[in-house]
Amino acid sequence: MLLIKNGMLMTGTGMMYKGDVLLGQGKIAGIGEISGLPETGTVLDAEGKFVTPGLIDVHTHLGIHEEGIGPAGHDYNETSNPVTPYVRAIDGINPNEKGFEDARKAGVTTVQVMPGSANVIGGEMVVLKTAGTVIDQMVIRNPSGMKAAFGENPKRFYGGKGKAPVTRMGIAALFRKEMKAAQHALKKLEKGEELTPDLGIEHLIKVLKKEIPIRAHAHRADDIATILRLATEFGFDLTIEHCTEGHQIASFIAEHHVRVSVGPTLSTRSKIELADKGWHTLKELNAAGVPVSITTDHPVVGIDSLILSAISAVKHGLQQETAWQAITLNAARHLGVEDRVGSLEKGKDADVVIWDGDPFDARSTVETTIINGAIVYDHSIEK
Repeated sequence: MLLIKNGMLMTGTGMMYKGDVLLGQGKIAGIGEISGLPETGTVLDAEGKFVTPGLIDVHTHLGIHEEGIGPAGHDYNETSNPVTPYVRAIDGINPNEKGFEDARKAGVTTVQVMPGSANVIGGEMVVLKTAGTVIDQMVIRNPSGMKAAFGENPKRFYGGKGKAPVTRMGIAALFRKEMKAAQHALKKLEKGEELTPDLGIEHLIKVLKKEIPIRAHAHRADDIATILRLATEFGFDLTIEHCTEGHQIASFIAEHHVRVSVGPTLSTRSKIELADKGWHTLKELNAAGVPVSITTDHPVVGIDSLILSAISAVKHGLQQETAWQAITLNAARHLGVEDRVGSLEKGKDADVVIWDGDPFDARSTVETTIINGAIVYDHSIEK
């Protein structure tokens, strides 16, 4: 067992107080004022330090878009077809990619890894811990969603080659066509009829049965409205990813009761869809009652900048606790894994970070990162 003593606890549930955290068998075994420890246990003195849950980035391409090696590491877009619901991110992730180490050093313990946004329907995604050598042993939720993309990316990639989709109409039509086929197949299943094997249809049936949500890449307000229209038409669960112009239609998004991830706001305005990019998006969506998470979209922005993104959001008017939950408990809810991660609560996974100062002070450093009760990063022995 591991006992962390005398730290300033930022629980992720809106509470902050001085106390202890006891970790055992990969879980948080106790929190508050804890006395005594079995003889086999270890004590870490966190006096003057901050103790938090592990950070969560809800939208990354970690390990599937490897840094620094060019096309050999680009396994995030299966561009053989604009519609590939049959592919799975888990089959393309390299757990030894440098980004996982960067995540641990930055206190990021949970990530969602997803296909890229070249395709209208891009395939299944997965939620992982950031420590391990075998992806299957790192999984928290698989699959955790189905990727879809609206706007310039599918248009640019396929339209530029004279292939569908060429327009936003074409994107929506391809998406609708696939969902109609899945809807028809599901009705046949419900009647007890046998289906011709089709892996893509099988994956989309999970969406229609609400086993997983569609997670839709959409920057522009009209693209956001399109995917909300489609979600209403087909009745699937949905999260909006990026949501760059979400502030322009914040109340409309709120009416649909969807969660959104915003980012990577630290990036430049690299394309026309990002013309109105800014920290105001988070503030205005939150004010409208839309649950928000913050993302780096790693490697667009390095995953080690997740806390810096939250700090920047606070600097521009978002309440600190809202920003904190956007990378902890609310992020866990976005991924549907809040029963395991996102806060310091008894019974949850022992994913804990010890900082040498307030995490919202950009000068503070992660001293120790713990995943499933094991120390996976120790700043004091960093080479």
